[in-house]
Amino acid sequence: MATTECQENATIVTEFILLGLQIIPELKNFLFLLFLTIYLVTLAGNILILVTVSASDHLKSPMFFFLGNFSFLEIWYSTCSIPSMLSGLLTDVSLISFGGCILQLYFFSSFGSSECFLLTVMAYDRYTAICFPLHYSTLMDKRLCLNLVACAWVFGFILPLVTVIMLCRLQFSGDKEIDNFICEFRPILNAACSKTSFIEVHVFIMSFVVLSIPFLLIVLSYAYIMSAILKIPSATGRHKAFSTCSSHLAVVSTYFGPLIAIYATPTESSRNLSKVLSLLYSVATPLLNPIIYTLRNKEIRAAWRKALLKMS
Repeated sequence: MATTECQENATIVTEFILLGLQIIPELKNFLFLLFLTIYLVTLAGNILILVTVSASDHLKSPMFFFLGNFSFLEIWYSTCSIPSMLSGLLTDVSLISFGGCILQLYFFSSFGSSECFLLTVMAYDRYTAICFPLHYSTLMDKRLCLNLVACAWVFGFILPLVTVIMLCRLQFSGDKEIDNFICEFRPILNAACSKTSFIEVHVFIMSFVVLSIPFLLIVLSYAYIMSAILKIPSATGRHKAFSTCSSHLAVVSTYFGPLIAIYATPTESSRNLSKVLSLLYSVATPLLNPIIYTLRNKEIRAAWRKALLKMS
């Protein structure tokens, strides 16, 4: 739509229509129960990890400090998206106010950005532990860990702010439909009738900073880690060193892959593909986090067994 026509037809936006997953009605009840179960399991699993790390005296290393923060972040990250999707499955028309949409976009983007930075911090922790084992406790002291986590949270909440403010100045006309189950940058830009080219460039640059740079730092960290692991003489030592990284690698793969496909590539994915990718990083990753870390982490399983023995 031309800019002049947009200005003529533009209206003050008070609410948006979230089109949601756009599935056949017969599947709505099944998907509602499925995603509700996923959400409850996600909350329970991450809360359990957070409580375990906080309460256990044996889980006070930097790795578990970062894991506790990651679980806390995942609780709020999933809460920003899944309840909105559940609401859309219960109603024929899912409405969200303009202010509610902007707030959801900001917090969802902020928690997502913080997760990227926190995963990078966790990769640095593994790099330090494996490449400099004798100096690990000195390098990763409590002050540095607190500073790294604080930076991950602060930068995560600051970087999306400018883009969100820019979106508030867009003009909309017509039915104001957002073709997604949550408010995200790309669907909102598609719903606008004013020029969005400058904001699209800004979103791409911000995505590069938030996604590509942390991902490259993680890849670089693991390049050094793999080099150090291959130098370990015993097969048992190599397996033990790699096992401390495998959980983190699995989470990085499931989280960064879909996000980079949507935001860090200049070409836009199809709408259905975008929804599938959104489901992967907003629903699947928070669910997989407690499953991956509990199945592969002997210390957490040992802490649970100890707690169960005390209760029995």
